[in-house]
Amino acid sequence: MARSATRKRPAAPATGNDVNPKAPCPCGSGRRYKHCHGSGYAPPVARPFEGLPGEPHWVALRELVPAATAPLRTADGRDVTLASVLPGGAPALVRANGEILLGVQLQGGSDDVSRDLGTALAAALEAPAGAPVDPGPLGGAGSAGPRLQELVDLGAPLEVTVHEDFGFWLEGVEAGAAAQAGLEQANAAILPTELLPGLGAAYWVRPGAERAHLRWVRPEPEERLLDALARLRASGEILLGEGTRYAGAFRAHGLLVPVWDLPAETPAADWTDAATAFQARLEQALETTDPLTADERRARAGLLSRQVTLR
Repeated sequence: MARSATRKRPAAPATGNDVNPKAPCPCGSGRRYKHCHGSGYAPPVARPFEGLPGEPHWVALRELVPAATAPLRTADGRDVTLASVLPGGAPALVRANGEILLGVQLQGGSDDVSRDLGTALAAALEAPAGAPVDPGPLGGAGSAGPRLQELVDLGAPLEVTVHEDFGFWLEGVEAGAAAQAGLEQANAAILPTELLPGLGAAYWVRPGAERAHLRWVRPEPEERLLDALARLRASGEILLGEGTRYAGAFRAHGLLVPVWDLPAETPAADWTDAATAFQARLEQALETTDPLTADERRARAGLLSRQVTLR
């Protein structure tokens, strides 16, 4: 039976002796070894992008943003183009001119997205120009590729460019009719998305004619952020202006993503000032260390009731 992804087991002591699968696990959990540390079970990595420059943007490109790219540099100085998604959900590709593209929204994989992407990147770095990239079964048995944190230059900032369509798929490529048709089909499914400047991973999206949303991937520890949001909600300062609504938050790859409903007719650029003002209020609330008041505790409980885990 699969174990809960949120249940933690004690670490098993180092031992050079074989353990009887039916014997109690040396970690002291009280379970048989074959159902504990002998099962091969590994808990999901809560924050797979932790330690990477621009961690909130990695989360956004993985879960929120349809079409975006960012220059990436490996630890040994090779240039790579990070993309939200590649054709067919491919993990990576190498163009005829040698350009390497890595797709964050790769299909399949394991409970450690960083290792899946690192495995794909390592395969792309070894693949000849113009050849398909085959990283093997990501997350499959025997998969032990490197994590992104082992391959990426951790001192280079991540600068994201959001695109209106997937035209970057075919840049510098002589595409045939089938590729063009695939591109048009993919473009038809894109939701208008923009990155608000100077505000970290704050992404505006309009999913329909009636409403738009601001989805803001925050870097702060969850408990501290929830306390700050509760203070702002209790004081009536959590909104972004007239016609807005705090819709709740979801958790993705270990980070919290607050979401606001916005009027659809207001362009994305017009929300930059309101979001900047909110950022200032939030920073002030984050600095407050006083215990929550009764109203703030009730506000926090309300926030938690509207929070879900995406990944």
